[in-house]
Amino acid sequence: MYNLPNFVHLHFDKTADQLGDIEKRVLKKAHERKIISTDINAAISAESSRGQRLADSIARIGGSWSFIIAFLLFLVFWCVINTILLTTNAFDPYPFIFLNLVLSMLAAIQAPIIMMSQNRQAERDRFEAAKDYEVNLKSELEVLSLHQKIDMQVLTELAVVREELAKLSKLVAAKGTI
Repeated sequence: MYNLPNFVHLHFDKTADQLGDIEKRVLKKAHERKIISTDINAAISAESSRGQRLADSIARIGGSWSFIIAFLLFLVFWCVINTILLTTNAFDPYPFIFLNLVLSMLAAIQAPIIMMSQNRQAERDRFEAAKDYEVNLKSELEVLSLHQKIDMQVLTELAVVREELAKLSKLVAAKGTI
């Protein structure tokens, strides 16, 4: 990576001006020999607001088996209370209209919150994919750079061996004529 314009053109098939921001950032980090990977969880947590963290928590709880079982127990309790225990003075008799209202309100509030959390998860996935691309690109560039260094070392050693072989051939030829 010593001759950057040639390196860019050779490995990217474009000029340095045609590279995108990600490629430029990766090349800069590779040239400076700096780490490009980051802790994605820390980066996402640092940027999230209180409302976003709350939406994630609600979605995490609302999508768990413990919530489903607890809510099922609540529904069974509601039905038992209003049909068996309070047969004469039930506050929500059999068609359970008030329960339907409560469930509808819960669904109306819970659905957008879960969608917000899913949108954040999609955003997180895009961020993670971009970071993976950067790390993979840098790794690929480092491997190519190592190949280039090894090739140069092998060519240098081969040139030295050829020179020594030529010297030996001259010595053998000189001794053969004596």
